[in-house]
Amino acid sequence: MPNIIINGPAGRIEAAYTHSKRPNAPLAVIFHPNPLQGGTMNNKVTYTLFQTFVERGFSVVRYNSRGVGKSQGVFDKGEGELTDAAAILDWVQTLNPKASGLWTAGFSFGSWISMQLLMRRPEIKGFISIGLPATEYDFTFLAPCPRSGLILQGSRDNIVLKDDVDEVIERLNGQKGIVIDYRTLEGANHFFTDHCDHVKATVHDHMNKAGAGVQVLSEHKELVRA
Repeated sequence: MPNIIINGPAGRIEAAYTHSKRPNAPLAVIFHPNPLQGGTMNNKVTYTLFQTFVERGFSVVRYNSRGVGKSQGVFDKGEGELTDAAAILDWVQTLNPKASGLWTAGFSFGSWISMQLLMRRPEIKGFISIGLPATEYDFTFLAPCPRSGLILQGSRDNIVLKDDVDEVIERLNGQKGIVIDYRTLEGANHFFTDHCDHVKATVHDHMNKAGAGVQVLSEHKELVRA
């Protein structure tokens, strides 16, 4: 489908949207990695997340944050990107006022933006964070974290330190009523090169257990451990 243009706080936002055929389908917003490092909505992990939610019967939007692709504006170190995220969320909710639920999913820098949005929008029911950049960004704002979700890291990630992610997980799991499904994908680097099938399988498995959207079974789970 052709890309669409949405009005945002810094001007036009370029996006891709798939509308579910299911009545009152749940919604998902997908966030891409750091644009200063080449991150766009067409990043392989970002696109994999998009496809995964489509397969589950969600109405799904992914987009280029300010200064990326055809989106107007310039990179704003996260502050402006968060307002872009809120604008996208407002847009998809307005288009789907009877949606049965809302999830967010992000990769690397996108997971940082996604989880900040989670703190501001109580209607978000769950989250998927891939390659959580706990070494580069501060996640102490998750106090308390309002929702449970999945955090998936690569066992060969040489950008994000495992100890930094473990510290975030320990803090979140210590919060009452919150359960973080923390998994490691064996052999995967920070970019999950050649492992996108396993990323998809892991997300499906988590969401099957969460009862979110259409149940989808996958044969690619053997390299993922809790």
